[in-house]
Amino acid sequence: MPGALQNITVIDLTRALAGPHAAQMLGDQGARVIKVETPGTGDDTRSWGPPFVGDDEHISTYYLSCNRNKESIALNLKDDADKAVLEGMVRKADVLMENFRTGVMDRLGFSMERLAELNPRLVVLSISGFGHDGPEGGRPGYDQIAQGEAGLMSLTGSGPDDPQRVGTPIGDLLAGIHGAYGVMTALYERETTGRGQVVRTSLLASIVGVHAFQGTRWTVAQEIPAAQGNHHPSITPYGLFHCADGSVQISCGNETLWQKLCAEFGLDPAAEGMATNAERNANRQAVIAAVEGAFADVTAEDLLARLGAAGIPSGKVRTLDEVYAWEQTRSQGLLAQVEHPVLGNIHLPGPPLRFFDVADGAQTETTRTEHTAPPALDADGDVVRAWALGG
Repeated sequence: MPGALQNITVIDLTRALAGPHAAQMLGDQGARVIKVETPGTGDDTRSWGPPFVGDDEHISTYYLSCNRNKESIALNLKDDADKAVLEGMVRKADVLMENFRTGVMDRLGFSMERLAELNPRLVVLSISGFGHDGPEGGRPGYDQIAQGEAGLMSLTGSGPDDPQRVGTPIGDLLAGIHGAYGVMTALYERETTGRGQVVRTSLLASIVGVHAFQGTRWTVAQEIPAAQGNHHPSITPYGLFHCADGSVQISCGNETLWQKLCAEFGLDPAAEGMATNAERNANRQAVIAAVEGAFADVTAEDLLARLGAAGIPSGKVRTLDEVYAWEQTRSQGLLAQVEHPVLGNIHLPGPPLRFFDVADGAQTETTRTEHTAPPALDADGDVVRAWALGG
């Protein structure tokens, strides 16, 4: 399937992860995404490793993770001839994405005002570390720094004295997801106004934007949340529990599930300190000890079977090789097969969205299933130049 965005052209001036992820999301839905890179070196992530793959070429798997469904052109944006190519691209594109430090686009001669002059219908996505204005506007930001500054690390770890970063660059990824969402909103509004606009987000904004109930614990209840390991701060029991040969995760998100857990494993649901969620939260360690005591002689495999039969939400902690081998993962289209010019047939983590047409009482999947591999540096330079400078 060509994808719903097949008539949209995106200029991707971004590098590293937040912007490339946003552009990749649009490419997954059929947009033409043209990645503009620095001559000679390309995107920073081309050198980020290990791991690198390829016998004669060191290809970064980091770069491969966020650049499928794109073309590549190398442009020196300080060179007048190459700037003319970018100007031609801007005149014909629908979206431009950039994550330079605040002021760099102006110095290059592509201020927001100049971009609007070149193409009034252009939607511009601008991603920064901590925001484009304010007392620390323009401050450079990398994911782990933003995770710390935006409070996420204070919520993650075994306890208050053990702040930990999330195991993926979640600030970058959230900024990319929010950025793509903002672009789609601006494109929709363009259908009414006929004009594009500038969409701004940041790593800071994207992390604060998903604080969810942890945020309102402070803003409303004036309670400062802190890391407490693998157990939910507001629901008990909900978390990781040890058993005879490992561990499992369970969630008793309501009293009915708590009753089922107690019935299956011989616990007293009305015991002192356990009758309500509020009581269980206040006595969390005692509840965890009681549940793990009931699990102590049960293997993880048997435990998951019993929990499933009793209707209690549960699961294991999988390693990534197990995740990608899992038939459920594959059934959801979460492995994208592409043909790479150097590596041959490879698999990439796939897009998280699926689409269905519902008509005449039947559902027909329309999800795009064919994808292109992340491009080599300047692989499409001649084609893009001809398009940008042509009539």
